[in-house]
Amino acid sequence: MPAKLSVNLNAIAMLRNRRDLPWPSVTGLGRIALAAGAHGLTVHPRPDQRHIRFADLPEIRALIDDEFPAAEFNIEGYPSGDFLALVAAAQPEQVTLVPDDPEQPTSDHGWDFVANRDMLKAIVTRLKKSGARISLFSDPDAPEEQIAAAKATGTDRIELYTGPYGSCHDDSGRAAKELEKLGKTADAALAAGLAVNAGHDLTVANLPALAKKIRGLAEVSIGHGLTADALEYGMAGTVGRFLKACGW
Repeated sequence: MPAKLSVNLNAIAMLRNRRDLPWPSVTGLGRIALAAGAHGLTVHPRPDQRHIRFADLPEIRALIDDEFPAAEFNIEGYPSGDFLALVAAAQPEQVTLVPDDPEQPTSDHGWDFVANRDMLKAIVTRLKKSGARISLFSDPDAPEEQIAAAKATGTDRIELYTGPYGSCHDDSGRAAKELEKLGKTADAALAAGLAVNAGHDLTVANLPALAKKIRGLAEVSIGHGLTADALEYGMAGTVGRFLKACGW
């Protein structure tokens, strides 16, 4: 089965937040994305609410529950007490834990699973009691001992950070090298019994090669590139383009 597509709404929220106005509508564009075939919606609520606002979460939850019950809500973030409270209230189908500092503009590295194994194991155990699937953000070139430590946390999946691969949009040789790293890490994760997600700077142009390299790719979460394309093709048309790039 091709990788499922989760549309990250943070870039839409950031555009909305430039004015004290309700547009563009985060839930409205989420609705269009799901109606066009997206399999889920992703948000990353940061402490300063510069992108998604905390008040958006119940509205997105209601959108999925009321209109698209087969879709999934994925909430990602650093597992602070405030974040865990938001997750408990929103009851997402998937929680993706990232090692972000609150001041980071975007996620740009994966967990050190060895150093953080005990902390992550406690958080994963707590979150799984709600029935949520758990994914942990991983470097694209995580060695086998890191993957083994990720497995030991009890997580269901890792999400490969594809930023270095996405940054090679003008250098096919370097992109091929980054793709090899991603494939090797994905193979190790799959061999360990972990499912594999991917996200960051993925586009219609670079998705097919990634999907071909990682045969067991379960899900891609895409925000910036998808939102940029939506300015040209519209949200519905863009979702269709990305689904095709995933192999649907």
